[in-house]
Amino acid sequence: MDIIHLKELLINFETKLAFNADLKKRNWFNIGGKAKLFFKVDELADLIKFLKILNGREKIYIIGAGSNTLITDDIYDGIVIKLGKNFNRLSLLNSNIIISGAGVLDKKLADFAAKNCLSGFEFLSCIPGTVGGGIKMNAGCFDKEIKDILLSVQVIDKKGNVSTIPAEQINFDYRNSNLPENLIFLSASFKGQKDDIKKITETMSKLKIKKENNQPSRIKTSGSTFKNPVKQTNRKVWELIKESVPTNIKFGDACISEKHSNFFVNKGNASFEDMKKLINFVEKSVFKKTGINIEKEIKILEN
Repeated sequence: MDIIHLKELLINFETKLAFNADLKKRNWFNIGGKAKLFFKVDELADLIKFLKILNGREKIYIIGAGSNTLITDDIYDGIVIKLGKNFNRLSLLNSNIIISGAGVLDKKLADFAAKNCLSGFEFLSCIPGTVGGGIKMNAGCFDKEIKDILLSVQVIDKKGNVSTIPAEQINFDYRNSNLPENLIFLSASFKGQKDDIKKITETMSKLKIKKENNQPSRIKTSGSTFKNPVKQTNRKVWELIKESVPTNIKFGDACISEKHSNFFVNKGNASFEDMKKLINFVEKSVFKKTGINIEKEIKILEN
């Protein structure tokens, strides 16, 4: 970043900028180094101004809950942005439409929908991420996906231009969408169906129990590491990993969960390289054993 634009950022946002900001505590793996520059933004007007000053000159990464991210141990040579207060709001537009900020946790959206007697959001109570990240990757579980309830998404590009994209203009696929990489998600509208609150909360409870019985919790993990290879086979990726990789394989403190083989775990002080080696080893081992290419679901932030 040149000195002129850095000075302009400091003049406008000095109290909201952090240099060499620690990222290790901002992700579920508890792995990572520092960001060259970290910006927590609470207002849309500030985000627009910030991006217009940069004008696409710098790499930018938006960090949400950090539940799906593996971060380099080096200093990330870019700007990490965290969406704050005004991107964490929820409101009811009418009896069955919810407006959610992109920084809202999926679980909070599910709880808000339940309180307003809206069904269709129950599956989100089991997804450990934010609404923005969920839209980008079409997050889902238990046969439901974000695309099933999404009406539209408000976005801003890396040069500060805001627009709204209707859901019908987005091509969603399994854990993927065709939304451009240069977009930052600001908010979204979702449609649910009116239902009995007791029925909704019972469904959420059943899904949570099912998740807790099958997936590890309260440990340093990042959720599903690989996508299910739905275009190649009906088999689940955890089955392929279990068949192809020794259960006791580890690189440093990076290992595979005994409870679910698609969940990788930092047992203590795993490094970025430890976890990356484990991911690459599993990917190659599955291909060697089954001939199936598995694709990472986790996002890897490196230079």
